[in-house]
Amino acid sequence: MDLNEMMAQAKDLQARVGAAQDALADVRVKGLAGNGACIIEMTGKYDIVNVILSNDAMKNTPENLAKIVLDALHDAKAKADVIIDKAMTDATHGIELPF
Repeated sequence: MDLNEMMAQAKDLQARVGAAQDALADVRVKGLAGNGACIIEMTGKYDIVNVILSNDAMKNTPENLAKIVLDALHDAKAKADVIIDKAMTDATHGIELPF
């Protein structure tokens, strides 16, 4: 592969990844914990856009409430990770990397 071909491929890759990242900003995932006591909604870029706590969640001790919120956050992040991995795999599909 010559240098011009590598540069063209790099620009194509950059455009594909940029488009995938832009699209991820519009993706929403919901993390749940405590049987729905806490719902955290985040984008595919890990921006938290909403936190919902049920009345039952508010009856917990501060420590338990914190655990429920963290569990919902971890669930949302795990769901976002799956979507991000797929988007980046799709964006780089068919491009030969020189390493």
